[in-house]
Amino acid sequence: MNRVTLFSICASAGFLLYILEMVRRRKLREEYSILWLAGSVIILVLSLKQGWLVGLAHAVGIVYPPSFLFLVGILFILLILIHFSIAISKLHQMNKKMAQEIALLKTNSDERRGAP
Repeated sequence: MNRVTLFSICASAGFLLYILEMVRRRKLREEYSILWLAGSVIILVLSLKQGWLVGLAHAVGIVYPPSFLFLVGILFILLILIHFSIAISKLHQMNKKMAQEIALLKTNSDERRGAP
């Protein structure tokens, strides 16, 4: 087992444990941890199964198989960024709708009191 393989196993296992600990402490919600967990598990499995890693890397056309691990990591980060962008967009729409409803309620309340 070479240093790159050992590093990738330790890093992905450590990251997996860190994400699980953050979920356990309620610092990270379960719905946001799924992609993080999936990414670290896939990288851990590919690090442990060298044959799979080499086969997938050569199928994609990557000569140095550990580079494929970086590609998988980058793809998962992109998925997470898209997921968070969708969540932020949804929260922005909800915030806008809530502000409009509060403004309407305030207007109705002011009209009932007779304030200008």
